[in-house]
Amino acid sequence: MAQGRMRLTAGLSAAFAVVTVAGMLESAGPARISGSPFGYVTPALAADNGDLFAPIAEVLRHPRCMNCHPRDDRPRQGEDRHPHQQNVVRGDDGLGFTNMRCTSCHREENNAYSAVPGAPTWHLAPLSMGWQGLNNADLCAALKDEKRNGGRNVAALVEHMDKDKLVLWGWEPGGKRAPVSTPHDQFVKQLKDWAAADAPCPKS
Repeated sequence: MAQGRMRLTAGLSAAFAVVTVAGMLESAGPARISGSPFGYVTPALAADNGDLFAPIAEVLRHPRCMNCHPRDDRPRQGEDRHPHQQNVVRGDDGLGFTNMRCTSCHREENNAYSAVPGAPTWHLAPLSMGWQGLNNADLCAALKDEKRNGGRNVAALVEHMDKDKLVLWGWEPGGKRAPVSTPHDQFVKQLKDWAAADAPCPKS
């Protein structure tokens, strides 16, 4: 009888230890990485793996962002990212061709009557910052490359995506356009977590 009680006590202790450790991991807010043991890893391992960039990439691929970051000279429109109507092209400075400048239609705010979107400094991103078709690794590398991103270091990138009014337009696009699905404050937190971990890029 005593031996049976000892076995029962040992079993309960082991079970309690497993539950306690699992609870500690959960309360610490571990990152979830598909394919890892039990699905969870420490924040340090998440940084090493590059998974901290995954939710950032998801935002950058949203049509509100990607439509102005093509890898050719045609801005895109709509949720299906079709080429801009009226055969609009990049032009020499990213502001459109001579007789069809971006600011001819796009003002500093959305037009509620015509449904034309607008925000300050409306323009196409430089060709060096074209993201269309890039995997997470290449997208991350392009974003961090100061030779391509306008000379911004990681801190400046976070500042840009936190406060730039053209970036913020993605969350208030007006008309029937869908805003970026991730709340902006959550996106900024993801950016800061990524930056704090030394802005790791995934391997693929």
